[in-house]
Amino acid sequence: MWPTADAEQTDYLEPVTEIIPPATPKRPRRALKRAAVIAGSVLGVLVALYAVDLLVSQGNVPRGVTVAGVDVGGLKRAEAEERLRAQIEPRLVKPVAVRAGDVDTTIDPARAGLSLDWPSTLDQAGDQPLNPFTRIGSFFTSREVGVVTQADKAQLVNTLQNLRAQVDREPTEGGIRFEGATPVAVEPKQGQQLQVDDAAIAVLADWASGHPVTLPVRQTPVAVSPEAVQTALTQLAQPAVSGPVVIHGDGKDATVKPEAIAAALRFEPADGGTLAMKVDNAKIVEAAGPQLKSTEKQGKDAQIVFSGGQPTVEESVDGRGVDWNPTLEPLPELLKRTGQRELTAKYVDTPAKVTTEQANQLGIKEVIGEFTTGGFAADSGVNIRTVAQKVNGAIVKPGDTFSLNGFTGPRGAAQGYVEAGVIENGAPAREVGGGISQFATTLYNAAYFAGLKDAGHKEHSYYISRYPAAREATVFQNPDGSSVIDLKFTNDSPTGVAIQTIWTPSSITVKLWGTKRYTVESVPGERVNFVDPTPKPGPPQNCHASNGSPGFTTSDTRILRDAATGREVRRDKRTVHYNPQPKIICGG
Repeated sequence: MWPTADAEQTDYLEPVTEIIPPATPKRPRRALKRAAVIAGSVLGVLVALYAVDLLVSQGNVPRGVTVAGVDVGGLKRAEAEERLRAQIEPRLVKPVAVRAGDVDTTIDPARAGLSLDWPSTLDQAGDQPLNPFTRIGSFFTSREVGVVTQADKAQLVNTLQNLRAQVDREPTEGGIRFEGATPVAVEPKQGQQLQVDDAAIAVLADWASGHPVTLPVRQTPVAVSPEAVQTALTQLAQPAVSGPVVIHGDGKDATVKPEAIAAALRFEPADGGTLAMKVDNAKIVEAAGPQLKSTEKQGKDAQIVFSGGQPTVEESVDGRGVDWNPTLEPLPELLKRTGQRELTAKYVDTPAKVTTEQANQLGIKEVIGEFTTGGFAADSGVNIRTVAQKVNGAIVKPGDTFSLNGFTGPRGAAQGYVEAGVIENGAPAREVGGGISQFATTLYNAAYFAGLKDAGHKEHSYYISRYPAAREATVFQNPDGSSVIDLKFTNDSPTGVAIQTIWTPSSITVKLWGTKRYTVESVPGERVNFVDPTPKPGPPQNCHASNGSPGFTTSDTRILRDAATGREVRRDKRTVHYNPQPKIICGG
């Protein structure tokens, strides 16, 4: 039998095999046990190392610690202190550099009472950390703990207070100064003041670091910026002195040179932080005035002159001169320009303050009071003559007050006065203008006997025997001529008063002329409350020994009677205390 088709197909089909993927293998139990053993071993080693590290470093400074830049980590405390002393202590005897604002200076640690506390310094490093991660990190990091300092507070504060002389300053505004006719910018500088309490804290914290210590200061700003100074320099100062200024007078010109202009300029802070240029007219007049003097006419008040023992009127003269303020009014704006700069002088008439007519109507016809003193040295006599010539012929109108200092002005060498004897602190001394008090006493007594009103005077501190007690006066000026002690009297009469002075080598006489109202009597008081002189060393040079004189209290009573009727008008009593004049001892 032939096989059927199906049979034949069956015979020739390839066998089919079913492929099944393998299952995921599981970690053998043995491998897990091995990993656990390894992990446990590593942990055990780490624990052992931690324990050994903890045990070995017990009592040591923690790793990674630095003190003022010195590495002491891992050292025994004793070793750490030894290293710190070796590297830091040399700094402690050196001056500590400090900076306060823009001032660099130093302080002495010993004088400031500064020292280091080594145990406390190491204490603040702390104990060994127990955290294993912290201990591991200490191998790779560092930690600065600084030093623990201590100070004697009073010494430190005193040292810092002494620095204020170098550090503290008021703010300096910017400006312009001149070197001849060349303007130079003055840079502004803000003020500063050392804050002592805060500075003490800063010093305590940083003085041992080896680096400069910054001290806190309080700063005071300035109003004018450096830019404003430069603007004023280029836009104001430089044009102002770029050339002269010509002032045209009547028939003559005055030339003000750049140097004179520079001397008259000043620069002041103005609104908006700018610099304003100001012109001192007096300086300009000082430069230009003499050049225009010939174009002016000098005025003169009427004066009383004494010819043949009688007063006569010397006529007044009206003057004409440059009126400087309106003349110079355009000058500030003119100085902002360069090139040719010109002004025209403006003139004004100046009538006499006392005219001839007024002088003739003053009723100056007879002596109403006079006084004479004498006994002065030759050098004092020069000064007395000089002041007498100045005062001679002065007129005091009704209601006016005469001031000796005000009338004479400065009494220095430039005015013809010389050095002469004075009493200074009870001892003889010398100064320019010595002896003027004798003239003041003479003038005071002339006004006293004229019955004029005392408007202010001061007696000498010590009694001088050639003067009447409680009826004398002294005067004094500063070197610049400003008044300190003055002699004043008021003409309280309805008529004028003229002063006549008569000087001789041995005496000075002052006569007051006017219309007589009173007869005057002086009644001296009793001297009481005497005080003995005390010894006092004299000056090392030009010493003159003296026995001194006692001090005492006394008085003077002025009795005024009507010149026509003899009736008493009033009494003026003045009480004066004189100090004892010391006994001067020379040569120790």
